[in-house]
Amino acid sequence: MLWEKRNAEHEACSFETACVHLGEDRHAHQGATSPPIYHASTFVYPEAAEFAHHGVPDNLHWDYTRVGNPTTAILEAKIAHLERGSWARAFGSGMGAISAAIAAVVRTGSHVVCTARCYGPTRALLDETLARFGVTTSYVGGCDPAAYAAAIRDDTALVYLESPTSATFEVPPIAPIAAAARGRGALTILDNSWASPYFQNPLEHGCDLVAHSATKFIGGHSDVVAGIVVGRCQDLKKRVLREAELLGSVLDPFAAWLLIRGLRTLALRMEQHQRSGLALARLLAGHPKVRQVNHPGLATSPCHEVAGRQLRGFSGVFGFALRDQSEGATRQFLDRLRLFHIGVSWGGHESLAIEMPSNPGAPNDGLHLIRMHAGLESTDDLVKDVRQALDS
Repeated sequence: MLWEKRNAEHEACSFETACVHLGEDRHAHQGATSPPIYHASTFVYPEAAEFAHHGVPDNLHWDYTRVGNPTTAILEAKIAHLERGSWARAFGSGMGAISAAIAAVVRTGSHVVCTARCYGPTRALLDETLARFGVTTSYVGGCDPAAYAAAIRDDTALVYLESPTSATFEVPPIAPIAAAARGRGALTILDNSWASPYFQNPLEHGCDLVAHSATKFIGGHSDVVAGIVVGRCQDLKKRVLREAELLGSVLDPFAAWLLIRGLRTLALRMEQHQRSGLALARLLAGHPKVRQVNHPGLATSPCHEVAGRQLRGFSGVFGFALRDQSEGATRQFLDRLRLFHIGVSWGGHESLAIEMPSNPGAPNDGLHLIRMHAGLESTDDLVKDVRQALDS
């Protein structure tokens, strides 16, 4: 009862405090300030009669880690609260989460409306895997809610969003798009990996499900691959959990423990990512060798007003294009960087920069883009590094 009272108090606390305390009954684990890792595949029962109820929903006895695990449950409770949902399910990768969320909504013959500049593997899932089962997809470019509404058909089951989008970092307005989908009987899923729960809560803007590549900012240390789906609807919860159980993209307990650890510093890290990202974007926007910067935090961004309404801040990931659009100039710039490494993904402690190829059918306005991720190094050092790479 004492733990339940404290947990209720934690739910009323600030974001930072909830990251540290919510969902953790430390006295149930010998007073340990860090939760134990339940590295067990199977949980046994004291009596046969109790085992007879192992498949009953909301049964409090743990059963099998593919279905649920005490360590993972702590992570899920934290993320559900931070995203202002009522439940969350953890997965073994971001694509595991995205795939389960989409599969929980669509069926054979369903139509999907998707942002044109979505994450490449998400587009491949829609165009290759789900297309084999009769799911069709229409892609919408830009940020005009009317364009999304016009793309919704009678057979549309899902509107899939990223806000900001990959590569070009456009910010489609979530609320009117989600409202248009709801009005036609469709659900809305949004990939919130870029902003994290610290800077954006899509459920508050009308989305039905939120997906994360928890590999990114939630983990934050480049040492775990994971995904999260969050929602409020209990029917969707049953469907997402069923997809997780049957497709088997389970998050292992040690990875869950790493994510719990990462959450404790999420707010601090996001502030530093934002600080460095904005400083770099402003440097690039004012440099004569740079043609375009795609960062919704810049006042010159066409998405800045919308971003100010639905985001509480900005992460350290953005894109830009050099004035010299030759492949040689792009690669020369990347090779001259000293603190930015060339590598995929983002959200960890280290700074990264890569060439950003366009998705098929989703041109980046004809520009050869570079994607930067500002890590946790000194902002001044990162600015100096980018400046020297440009000037040399």
